[in-house]
Amino acid sequence: MTARTAGPGALPPLRPIPLGGTGPEDVVVDREGRVITGVADGRILRVRPRGPARVEQIARTGGRPLGLEVLPDGRLLVCDAERGLLRVTPEADSRAGAGSARSVEVLVDRVAGEPLRFCSSAAAAADGTVYFTASSRRFGLQEWLGDLMERTATGRLLRLPPGGGEPEVLLDGLDFANGVVLAEDESWVAVAETGAYRLTRLWLSGPLTGQRDTLVANLPGFPGNLSRGTDGTVWVALAGPRQRPLDWLRRAPAGARRAAWRAVRPLPVRPLPVARVLGIGPGGRVRHDLRHRRAGYRMVTSVYAHDGMLILGSLLEKGIVACELPGRA
Repeated sequence: MTARTAGPGALPPLRPIPLGGTGPEDVVVDREGRVITGVADGRILRVRPRGPARVEQIARTGGRPLGLEVLPDGRLLVCDAERGLLRVTPEADSRAGAGSARSVEVLVDRVAGEPLRFCSSAAAAADGTVYFTASSRRFGLQEWLGDLMERTATGRLLRLPPGGGEPEVLLDGLDFANGVVLAEDESWVAVAETGAYRLTRLWLSGPLTGQRDTLVANLPGFPGNLSRGTDGTVWVALAGPRQRPLDWLRRAPAGARRAAWRAVRPLPVRPLPVARVLGIGPGGRVRHDLRHRRAGYRMVTSVYAHDGMLILGSLLEKGIVACELPGRA
């Protein structure tokens, strides 16, 4: 289904929550209503979204944390772009030394004998099965733009059994595999293909088991992390709007794409100050399309709905932001 709405609505004013760290790429909320995020220096931080922002360090991965998932027992799944898929036991407070070896366990760092690079996002099923993505087999996090420009389509969706062991590749050849989310009834898993502007769905049960289709296509921007609200809405962070030059380049011959990447590689990335998020119903229809053209908050890579709020994270910014969810009863 193509993403269509009657027109985007206004994203309410964004309230900054400083963290003392850069690049809170993903945001999740634990059972006590605290926001958890990871920043560029490897720290996992926790902060309450309302009231005074007391930031606690609860772990340190030793790499670069991206996607997060809170497990039922309070531990965290952490997709680390440098170390792979991790399971982290949060420390009780922010005392020095949080993130010791005993609190960070590597679950997957190789797939079929190949190092797992650019582990991006994860979702856990009720039985402990973990679905996770690797964005690229050629480029690392620091060169994410190169993967989009060259259109390597080397992203993967993987599955780790509840007891651990060898991960299984469920989908290969994905166009920058990014966020991942399960349906409420776990009948399907969806993955954001950032470079293809779509959410691809794989059926896990029912008559379509094993089949792949598209949950929503032709998104108006680059989808990043995904999360599921309590009402079943799949929230999609759009890291930036579609741009015609990049759309044209991705249709060009491979040699032209490689040459273009070599030319822009030394230049700094300058995302537009546009914040936009979508809320997608289980059938692929857009329930919410919210944006702020001059938000002053760049490259929104995650969104999480909690307690009448939307909480946003970014790969580049120095904190997270929160706003009221429009239409709250």
